[in-house]
Amino acid sequence: MKTREIVIGGLLTALAIMIPLLFRGTPLQLNIPPFTMTLASHVPTMLAMFISPWVAAMVGIGSTLGFAMTLPAYVALRASTHIVVGVVGAHLYLRGWKPWVVLLAVLPLHAVLEALAVIAFGWSMYQAWVVVGAGTAIHHAIDSVITLSLIGAFSKAGLHWLKLGKR
Repeated sequence: MKTREIVIGGLLTALAIMIPLLFRGTPLQLNIPPFTMTLASHVPTMLAMFISPWVAAMVGIGSTLGFAMTLPAYVALRASTHIVVGVVGAHLYLRGWKPWVVLLAVLPLHAVLEALAVIAFGWSMYQAWVVVGAGTAIHHAIDSVITLSLIGAFSKAGLHWLKLGKR
């Protein structure tokens, strides 16, 4: 891993930890158990996908820690799925897929993994597949728009050293 990747990964990991802490109990966090939606909580992981698989894994771990500090264990387990989603997305990006295609491709994986995570805690199939699965898909789509907007803004600002969206 390059120094640049470690630094950016560290910053994104810090954001992944801070977002659930800072947005807890605000209108930016929706809670319909077992589903929770913290606006922009997927953005650090999504950005990390476009750096490297290792950075994506590191940020996914940070996301898990952030949610473990603020919400019940089933939410932290759901957040741990960001590790897998991030690594898969990073590999697709390395294969030359465009960022918007990567984010669209990992959406079903993300929704299914989060739904499976709550089943382990005894939630009903309806709660898992409809509330969490569909909710995660919607949340993923919203955070994808934010992520793609940031990539565009970074590019327009001349922050090419981030090497985001360069496919």
